[in-house]
Amino acid sequence: MESSMSTLSAGVLLFLIMDPVGNIPLFLSVLKNCAPERRMLVIVREMLIALVTLFAFLFGGQYLLHFLQLKQESVAIAGGIILFIIGVRMIFPPQNGIFGGEEGSEPFIVPLAIPAVAGPSTIAAVMLLANSHPGRTVDWSVALLVAWLLTLLILLSSTFLFRILGLRVLTAMERLMGMLLVALSVQMFLDGVVAYVKLAISH
Repeated sequence: MESSMSTLSAGVLLFLIMDPVGNIPLFLSVLKNCAPERRMLVIVREMLIALVTLFAFLFGGQYLLHFLQLKQESVAIAGGIILFIIGVRMIFPPQNGIFGGEEGSEPFIVPLAIPAVAGPSTIAAVMLLANSHPGRTVDWSVALLVAWLLTLLILLSSTFLFRILGLRVLTAMERLMGMLLVALSVQMFLDGVVAYVKLAISH
């Protein structure tokens, strides 16, 4: 993840990783036993928990990396691998969905806030953004907020979108987003490898 990444590019990346379209069936399944009048409130609550979690890693992630003595290049390579796995699972989803499903009357934190929205890949991405160019924290905050707002709007409209588009169209859209995410993950991985090789040669 290079410092030249624009705010728009970062927002698109985070939006793809959050995968709101792919999460529609999961949200509908988990919330099916929840009272209809509470579904919107539950979605907003879970999304706020996810947002707070991601902002915590955006602002505190670099300190965690320094504490663990992890280099930026290592995080870029690891982030690329994680995003690649998520992208492949979006293209070829397992039977119980990308993150698995849990049944319950009303979910709290798991699985909607974490890991559906604020999962390992999203956390790795915000940490990588913050660590790649600490002086652009405001840009990354804007990118995260915009991606989160778009994800929130789509998930709040999940019932309507599922009824209008149907499962096949949503699945096709998710697989397209998965292909884009795979391409981004390969680029991130290669950037990390190149940067690591340059660092090794310079030493």
